[in-house]
Amino acid sequence: MAKLRLTAGNITNPNVHKIGIIALGSHLENHGPALPIDTDAKIASYIAFQSSLESGAKFLGVIYPAHEIAEIDHGIHYSLEELSGEIINVLNSAKKYLNISKVIIVNGHGGNLPLITYLNEIEDKTQIMITLNSKIIESEGPHGGSGELSMAKYLGILNEDEVDKQTDIETYGEVGLSMFTQARKNDPNIEEGAKDIEENGVYVDETYGKELLNLAISSVLLDIQKHLDSDYGFM
Repeated sequence: MAKLRLTAGNITNPNVHKIGIIALGSHLENHGPALPIDTDAKIASYIAFQSSLESGAKFLGVIYPAHEIAEIDHGIHYSLEELSGEIINVLNSAKKYLNISKVIIVNGHGGNLPLITYLNEIEDKTQIMITLNSKIIESEGPHGGSGELSMAKYLGILNEDEVDKQTDIETYGEVGLSMFTQARKNDPNIEEGAKDIEENGVYVDETYGKELLNLAISSVLLDIQKHLDSDYGFM
């Protein structure tokens, strides 16, 4: 078997080759008329890919299914069991073929947050250390709001001709999750986001979008560095 040149290229630590970065978003959900239905997957994939370019970690692609809480129905989603099962399958392949021992999951969809309760099971069934990074969700604001619009502008996936219709919540009630009354009652953060859209509308600022993406990338790079600073899991 050939001996790989693990120190070749712009690599500061050969152990980075054992760290994988994979995107997790949602491919099939409405975001209003100005954003595509796979907005979350594209944003998460950009963050994951750029983080891999800057660090040398392995880009593992994107997970296909996504989850959503029962009170929100704005797309096609799957159970946490099915989502975690798919992640386990993909990561086991990464371990087998790429010798990955640590993985950062870049999550761009709020409905996937309950996955955190399955991380121990995923680690047990893959023998891979998992970090779930949801920094972009913490930073971007309401669903289909100014944060996502601004990132979409920077990424080139925004239909600017439709932005003025984005706050027509009678037609596009998924924006800000405004139409989901029970979810708003159950979650103060959802209620706050919905009110923000209803009261303040939306705007597009490409510079702001770039800043949000860079903030998320920096967070992933920090997670990578934390893994590199710990020898545990590198064999």
